[in-house]
Amino acid sequence: MQNLIALVVAGIAILQLPSATPRVTRSDPVLVRAVIDGDTIDVERVGRVRLLGIDAPELGRGFDTTAPFAREARDLLISLVLRHWVRLEYDQRADALDAYHRRLAYVVREDGLVVNTEIVRQGLARVTARAPLGRLDELKRAEAQAQSLRRGIWGATPRIPSPRYTRPSP
Repeated sequence: MQNLIALVVAGIAILQLPSATPRVTRSDPVLVRAVIDGDTIDVERVGRVRLLGIDAPELGRGFDTTAPFAREARDLLISLVLRHWVRLEYDQRADALDAYHRRLAYVVREDGLVVNTEIVRQGLARVTARAPLGRLDELKRAEAQAQSLRRGIWGATPRIPSPRYTRPSP
C-alpha cells in the first residue's frame, strides 16, 4: 500500500514539472509591411520582428560591405512574406526581445509554411540558438539538408551584381 501511495505521489509530481519543450504562443494574423533584411521584417501592430533561431548574412550599411548571400536571403524573404498575412509564433515568453528591441518569433504563413525553416533549407541562413527552442530540431534538419545539397552559404556561388558603369570601348 505504501508503494502504491509513493507511486501515485511520484506520478503527480512528474505531471506538475515544467515541460522540457518550450511553450509556444501564436498571434492573430498580421500583415508584413516591409522586409528589412534576410532575417528581419516589419509587421503591422507589432513592429520589427527578428526571425527566431536563424541568422542570415548581413546587408552592408554605410561603409560596411554586404556579406555574400545577404541580398539573396532578403529577396527570398520578400518573395515569401512581403504584403502577406502571417502568424507569429513566440517561443517561451511572448515578450522576448533581442538586443535591438525586435520581437523574436517564428513566422508562419497562412498555408503553414514556417518561413524561418524555409530560409535555412534554401541555404540562406544558419541556425543560431542560445536557448532550447520548440522548432530547433526542425531548423537543424533544414540546415543539414542545405549543407548536404550545398545550397547557398554551404557551397553555392553568390550572385554578383553586374557593374553599373563600364568604360566605353576605344
